[in-house]
Order: sequence, then C-alpha cells, then structure tokens
Amino acid sequence: MNETIVEIDSNNLKEIFECNKIAKQASGAVMYRQGKAVIIAAVAIDEKPVEEDFLPLTVQYMEKSYAAAKIPGGFIKRETKPGDFETLTSRIIDRSLRPLFPKGFHFPVTITVMVVSNDSEVDMQVAGLHAANAALFLSDIPVSKSIASVRVGTIGDDIVLNPTNSQLNSSELDLLVVGSGKDVVMIEMRTMATKKGEGQSANEFSEEALVDVIAIASEAIESATNSYMEALTPLVREPLNLTLADESIDEELYAYIESNYAKDVESAIAYMAKSERSTELKKIRTAILEQLEQDGKEVDKETLSRVLEYYKKRVVRGMILEKNLRADGRTPEEVRPITIETNILPSVHGSCLFTRGQTQALVSVTLGDKKDSQMYELITEPNSQNERFMVHYNFPGYSVGEAKFIGAPGRRELGHGNLGKRAMEPTIPLNYDGTIRIVSEILESNGSSSMATICGGSLALCAAEVETTDLVAGIAMGLVSEGDKYVILTDIMGLEDHDGDMDFKVAGTKNGITALQMDIKLGGIDLNLLKEALKQASRGKAHILELMQSASESIESSSALPSTEYFTVHPSKIVDIIGKAGSTIREIIEKFEVSIDLDRDAGGVKLSGGDKQKVADAKAHIENIASTPVKKQMEYKVGETYSGKVKRIVDFGIFVEMPDGFDALLHISKVSKERTNNLSDKYSEGDSIDVVVLEQKGKKVELATVEFLA
Repeated sequence: MNETIVEIDSNNLKEIFECNKIAKQASGAVMYRQGKAVIIAAVAIDEKPVEEDFLPLTVQYMEKSYAAAKIPGGFIKRETKPGDFETLTSRIIDRSLRPLFPKGFHFPVTITVMVVSNDSEVDMQVAGLHAANAALFLSDIPVSKSIASVRVGTIGDDIVLNPTNSQLNSSELDLLVVGSGKDVVMIEMRTMATKKGEGQSANEFSEEALVDVIAIASEAIESATNSYMEALTPLVREPLNLTLADESIDEELYAYIESNYAKDVESAIAYMAKSERSTELKKIRTAILEQLEQDGKEVDKETLSRVLEYYKKRVVRGMILEKNLRADGRTPEEVRPITIETNILPSVHGSCLFTRGQTQALVSVTLGDKKDSQMYELITEPNSQNERFMVHYNFPGYSVGEAKFIGAPGRRELGHGNLGKRAMEPTIPLNYDGTIRIVSEILESNGSSSMATICGGSLALCAAEVETTDLVAGIAMGLVSEGDKYVILTDIMGLEDHDGDMDFKVAGTKNGITALQMDIKLGGIDLNLLKEALKQASRGKAHILELMQSASESIESSSALPSTEYFTVHPSKIVDIIGKAGSTIREIIEKFEVSIDLDRDAGGVKLSGGDKQKVADAKAHIENIASTPVKKQMEYKVGETYSGKVKRIVDFGIFVEMPDGFDALLHISKVSKERTNNLSDKYSEGDSIDVVVLEQKGKKVELATVEFLA
C-alpha cells in the first residue's frame, strides 16, 4: 500500500495517523501526531502459538529523552529501565487492547509504543493508547474492532473532554474511560484535593455524578471509534491465516465429570474459596486421568484441564445466579470478617495489620522531611518533579502459598500501589510540608489485596498522627451475568475475580469516591447496572469505614513517632537563628538532636526529633533567640550629622552602626578629601565616628564623613 495520512478531529483532539510509512516489516505500524507530539507504535507477532491457554501479549510504552531535547541524567547516558509512568501507561494500553483479540488467540504479540517528540500539553496516555490501537487495527492480526479513550476533567462547573495537561492540573476530577462503540471496557478515576473556604476537601464524587460523567464519556467514545473505523478500515492489511485454539468443550467429557466428580469439584471450590492459588483441581485432574486410563480411554491432558476448568466455572456461577450463594457461603452483599490491629510495630512511625477474610496486609507509614521525597522526571515537564506521598505495594509469593523468589516490583505491584496512592492522596493535608511513605506487605491474599492496602494505609496514617481529612476504605466488586440475569458481588475473592465478568475496585470516604478502577470482561456494561454496582459498593464501603472508625478511636501512639513543632518568629530573626556562617543553627541541631527547616519569608520554623523533650527545649531556645525586640529603623534627614560606631572595616569602606542599631555604609570614597587608601590606619572597630547622611533608600543608608563634606 502507498503511504497514507489520516486526520481525525474528535473530542477536542486533532490526531494525524501516518500509515504505511514506517516499520514496514512489522505486522502493523503507525506514526501518530498530536500537536508537537510524535509517537511510533508498532505491532509484531510470532506465528508459533504457545501451548498454554492464554494470550501472550506484551505492551511496552517508552519515552525517549531526546523527544524533549534532553540527555538522560545519571551516570549512564541512555534510557535504561522504564519509569513508573511508563510502566503504568503500558498497563493501561494492555488492559484496553487485550479484549480486542479473538478467543483462542495464543500467538505471542508485542506492541511497542515510543514517544519520539514531546508536547508538554499532550496527554501521553491517551495519545499512546490511540497510536497503539491504530497500529493493531491496521495490522495483519485478525482484530476487527477499534477502541477509543476519553479523559474527562472538571474545570469549575464545566466538564472538559480530553483536557490539556495544564487544564488537568487545575481539575478536580481525572477520569479515563476506554471503550469500543457503545461498550465501556475500562475505567480509571481519581479526584484531587481542593481548598474550600478555610479548610480542605477531599473532593469526593458521588455515585450519581460519576455515572453521569461516564455516560458523557461513553457517547464521546462511540463517536471516536466510529471515526477510527471509517477512516482506517480501507487501510487494514490482509489478515494472516492463523489457526486459533479450539475452545469448544468436549460434551461427553463434561458429562463424565458432572456424573462422577461433581462432589469432588464442589469440595475443591470450597477450598479455593480459602486460597487464591489452589492445587485442588490439579488433584482432581490427576485422579480423572488415572481412572480413564484404567478404563482404557485416552484423553488429552490440556483438553481435560479446559473442560474441568469450564465445569468448575459453571458450578461457581450457577451457585451465585440460581441460589444467590457464593463459594464461601456468603450472600452477594456480605463482606468477609474484618480484624484490625494498629501500631503493632514498635519501631515504626505508624502501622496497621488489616485482615479481611483470607486477605491480609501489613501497612506501615514512615514520615520524613522534604529532602526525603522521590525525585522523578516526566517527559512533559521541563524540570524534575518531587513525589512527597508514596505508596509501595509488595506481593510476595508466600502470600498465596507459592515458592517464589522476591525480586523487583512488577507491573502488578506498581499498578496496585498507584491505585492506593490515588485513593488516599486527596485526604492528605495540602499544607503538609514533609514526605510520607506507605509500604504495604501482602501477607496473605485471596482477592482485593489492593483494597486492603487502602484500608490499612488510611489507618496507618492515623496511627502516625497524620491529620488526614477523612478515613478512606476500598472494596472490590464483581459481577456474574447470564442473559438478562445478573448478580453483583461485594468484596470478591480470587475465585470470583477469575470466574466473574467484572473486576471493579472502588475507594473513597464516607462522602463519596476518591479513586476507581474497572475492567469488564463482557465487552461492555450497562450504565444502569454500573450505577447499581456503585450503590452496592457504597454500602459495603460504609460497613468497612464503620469498623475502621472504631479502630481509629483506640490507637495508641507509637514510641517511634517523631515529635514535630511548627511555630513562627519575626522574619528578621531568621538570620539570628542561622547565625554567622550557620554557626548558631548547627549548634542547636547538635545540642538538641533535632532537624530544622526555616521559611525565611514567613518566619516559619519547623523542628523535628525523636525526643519530645529535646524538641521542646530546642523550641524554647529558638524563641529566646527571637525574643529580643525587633528594631525599627529611623528615618534619617539627608545632610544632618549623626554619631555612630565603627562596626566593621572592609576594603571598600566602613560599616557604621547607627543610633537605631542598623548598619549603614560609609564608602571609602566618602571618607575624606584625601581618599584614604588604608582605613585601618585611621579607624578601629568600636571607634565613635560622626557621619553625614547622603541618602536613604528603604533600609539602605549611605554616609560620608564630616571632613569629606567640609
């Protein structure tokens, strides 16, 4: 095909797709332009399928430093491991495009998205997703649908589709919706804290308002996907002749399992309700294979695994749809038992052990100064940024009974930590001037460990005496549907996440939602059903918040918690606290074992230390330094003579202490008619001297000797 340029103007985005121009040996590629941003997206496929029953899709979103006319910082002057933003964006693209592949597609596919030219106002997540989608749609891979994404912000009372980065910084809402046609397949949402009046609001969104905004985004997505399909379909490559895996079910084998192993499967399901990773089905599979072999029948192991998994799934879903009963005996709206322990780690600033059913998170909070913040770079920002609120999530193998080496955090860990951060950050005081690090160690997992992180993290903040605006709880919702019949599940476990139709995580305060993440396996979700799910989530969240509130009222302070004092002095006294060449402040730090942060303009003093008494003593010492009356400078009359004292002699003149205590400059050129070259021959520090005021500008006073003007 010849090179073709496609221009699409939709939802406040002017996008240009240059097709059949670059990377022609890839399965599909496109050069995407929006403003000054240029993104290259390429798709490649390995035509040899994997034996496992899954889609081996790998998405890599990469930002090149040269795209922003920068050379990478650090010792190695080339791009190395991806930053958090790149990893999180890769996850978003993966979750959005994965549902487009047909069932039985087990061929390894890589989608590479590279930012090669930057625009500080372009939303790189939306741009990268659209570039990747176009490359996949145009490729020779049999994908027949296109997706589109819309980011929604609120500027004042206005709802803005696809705001610029500058607009998003002042928005109270950050909502990313991805869909295909009328179907919404993925949602990511967070709110930003705002100041209202004298206080701070976490800016929670109500369920009704959120659904209304999602409805607007859904209409925009339908319009955009229609535009993409219409413009790009004529340019799609001839699809590869690929043999998809046969996912049909052997009805005879299904009936055999149902007749002979129904109770064994039910027992396995009951066990799986207690563990996110279970080997019970493998034991049943081995037993069936042995029995069939004795009966002289041959069955492929993979076929048996698929049929057994399908039968198990039908049993789990049937219990829910027909009996309103879940594998662990709960009703659809029932939350698993919750226990909470706070400050169980004596040497930690704040800690919480949050247990819900078979999911357990040990969450700790560490408080630091501004200098403890995490520095990072964004390609859309000219300068380095500092992250002063961090949430780190760790998922060791033993939490699900796996013998697995603990290495660097993967995409899942980074994604769950980011969700926790988005949920809790709006409740952190806007004027908090330190650094907070939250670490969640998942000790046991059977569903929604990220939500346990949010609950435990919010309580750990309370245990560390951080004055948040409110408690935040998180809850994972699920859905099982067949035709017109459906059941919404509260607080899903791993089994229901795997066999259900939706994974829907909701976090917020008693007033509304602060963060949300949703992935739908159905191909779309009705907005009325979404509203019902949000209402049910709100009831579950309220139940958890009630237990958290009760636990927060009995927290005992950690002995490791640093003492902090913040007070103000007159700004002119900051120089006295610092002392000559910093001698006074160093003496205070060493004597009282404290750290000191000073705000020169406002006169703010912040003291932190491990010993409360020493912090109090340091405060008293500083207040004593600052207690001397503030001098008020006189208004001098030009031409009049005043008696001063020689305070300091320098090469270019003399600093004279005037009657009001302020220093004025007597320049060497104004000392005498003879222009004395060596002032030390004529004057000594402490000598009285008569001077004439030549000029006064604010605090600056210029002098001359009486002899000079004689």
